[in-house]
Parts: sequence; structure tokens; C-alpha cells
Amino acid sequence: MIDKPARKTPRMTGEGRLPGDLTKDQMIERMIRVDHAGEFGAVRIYEGQLAVLGNSPLAPAIREMAQQERQHLAHFETLVTGRRVRPTALSPLWHVAGFALGAATAALGEKAAMACTAAVEEVIDDHYAGQAAQLGEDEAELKAKIEQYRAEEIEHRDTAYAHGARGAPAYPLLTGAIKAGSRLAIWLSTRV
Repeated sequence: MIDKPARKTPRMTGEGRLPGDLTKDQMIERMIRVDHAGEFGAVRIYEGQLAVLGNSPLAPAIREMAQQERQHLAHFETLVTGRRVRPTALSPLWHVAGFALGAATAALGEKAAMACTAAVEEVIDDHYAGQAAQLGEDEAELKAKIEQYRAEEIEHRDTAYAHGARGAPAYPLLTGAIKAGSRLAIWLSTRV
């Protein structure tokens, strides 16, 4: 008996969409929304860390990373406005939660603050890599910015490791909880 080859469906060939699939425009809108929210949250985390560690030897490194995050946020604010993307409705929550996470980990010490940075940046590295893979040539400018920001987030992670992130108390537990929270924040901000 000869097996017939499987018939290719429109979904398999990319010719069609299923109900509930996002259009390209909806996908881009979600990317901009979540990236704007993420950069806002990152700025707030660093502000929380600086509120506690602002006079520590680590403060210059935190300030430098915070400044890069502000630049990322400014770019996404321009995209939100220019492309008329609705920001996440959860911004007030991220305002408080980001600052609280930064301040709480900093209160545990410099290594815990750096463990927080490393955990968040590892999640963002994966997040930005996934977004860059989804973007085509018609979104080359957005893709280039996401790749640039991803490289800078990796630098932040490496800075955190260089400043003793892995030496934080209960490092696996702390970073595991922060990574889970970061992934949840991404999922929510994409949709809400």
C-alpha cells in the first residue's frame, strides 16, 4: 500500500490564518506594547536599586544601566505615539512593582540587586531574541533596535555577574522567582 502525502493546509504554507491568529499589525502592536512596558519596568527597578544603593560603590554601574534603559524607553515611547499603540493598562502596577523589586533586592545587598538584574536580563534576552526572529525585512528598523537593545541587555546581565550576582543569598531561588515574575509581566503586558 502506498501512503499518500499529507495535503498541505493554508496554515502550513503560511497562506491563511486561523481564527484567533494575530495579523502582522497586531503582532507588531503587541511587541511595541510589551517592550514599552518592559523598559518602563526596568527603569523603575534601577530607580528602586538606586534609592537603596545610591551611595554605594555599585551606584555608578547601576546609573549607567539605568541610563541605557531610559534611552530604550524613550524609543518605545516614540513608537507608541507614532504608531498609535495602546500602552499596557498595567503601567501603574509596573510603576510600583518595578521600584519595589529593585528596592527590595537592593535591601538584601549589592549581590542580590545584581542577581535581580541578571535574572531580568536573561528573560529579556530570550524575549528580544524571539521578537527579532519574528520580524521580517519590512520591519528592519524595529528589528535592528530590538537587536541593539538585546545586546545592551546582555551587557547588563554580564555586568551583574561581574559584580557578584551569583553570590547572592539563595541565588537559585531568588532568580527563579524573579524570572517567573518577569515572564508573567511579559505575558500580561502583551495582552492587557
